[in-house]
Amino acid sequence: MMTSVKRFRQIGFIGLGVMGEPICRNLACKTGLPIRAYDREPAPLQRLRSEGVHTVDSLLHVSEGSDLIFLSLPSGEIVREVAHAPAGLLAAACPGQIVVDLGTSSVDMTRALAAEFSSRGAIFVDAPVARTRAAAEAGTLAVMVGSDVEVFDLLRPLIGAFASDITRCGPTGCGQVVKILNNMVLFEIVVAISEAKAIGERSGVDPALLFDALSKGSADSFALRNHGMKAVLPGEFPERAFSVEYARKDLGYALQLARETGIDARGARIVDGWLEQAIDAGDGKKYHPVISRLIGRGKEGE
Repeated sequence: MMTSVKRFRQIGFIGLGVMGEPICRNLACKTGLPIRAYDREPAPLQRLRSEGVHTVDSLLHVSEGSDLIFLSLPSGEIVREVAHAPAGLLAAACPGQIVVDLGTSSVDMTRALAAEFSSRGAIFVDAPVARTRAAAEAGTLAVMVGSDVEVFDLLRPLIGAFASDITRCGPTGCGQVVKILNNMVLFEIVVAISEAKAIGERSGVDPALLFDALSKGSADSFALRNHGMKAVLPGEFPERAFSVEYARKDLGYALQLARETGIDARGARIVDGWLEQAIDAGDGKKYHPVISRLIGRGKEGE
C-alpha cells in the first residue's frame, strides 16, 4: 500500500466521533503517512496520539501542509461551516489539495462546495461511508464515491485502509445520492422488521423464532441480521450509535431528492413520521431502531 499512496505526503482528518476515530486509526496504522487530526473533544485526540497521529487545535493547522483532508462530521451543515469558517478549509485551500467528505450531506450542498473548492484549484469529493462502527474498526466499511475517474483511482488505495467495498458512483454528488438511498432503503426495512415483530408477537409467535425463520427465507437481509436481531429483538438502543436524529437528517435528504425528481416516496414519508414521533417521545439520541418500540405499541387503546 505504501507504493500506492506515495503521491500524498500528509493527511488531515477532521471529526473523530463514532466513525471518524476508527477510520483515522486505520489510516494511521495501514498507510504509514503522517496524519494531523482535529476534533472539539479531547478524548479521541488523546487515544489517537498513541497510534502516532499528530493532534492539532484548529482547522487551519489541519489544512497546512495536508495534500488530502478527510471529513467525518455529523451533517452537511457542519461540513459547510468547516468549509466557510474564517480560518476554514476554503480559506486555506490550495491548488491540488483534495478534501473528502465521508459523512452524509445533501447533494446540492455537495455540488456547491465542489464548485467553490474548484475555484481555488482544490478538489472536493463525496465519499460517504456505510455499515457499522464495528465495520469502521475492522476496516470493512462500504464507501460510495462521487468524483472523476482519475481522482477515484488516486484515492482508492487510501480508502482501502478503512473500507472493503469501494464504488465510484459517478461524478460529484453521485456518492451522496447512492448513500442517501442506501439509508432510505435501510430505514424502510427496519420499519418492516419492527412491524413483523409486533404482528408476530401478538399472533403468538416468539420474536426470536420469527427472526431466525425470516433469516432463512427470502426476507433475509443485512438489516434483519444487524438491526433486527441485535437491536429490535433484545430491545437495546444505545446512545452514541446511529441515532434517530441522524436517521431523520439523512431521510430528509432522500425526501428532498424525491421532491426534486418528482417521485412519490410515500414509504419514506411513513418512516419519517415514525422518526419524528420517536424524537417527540424523547428518543432522538437513541439508536434509530428504537422506533420499533413505538410500532410495537400498536394503535392507541389496543
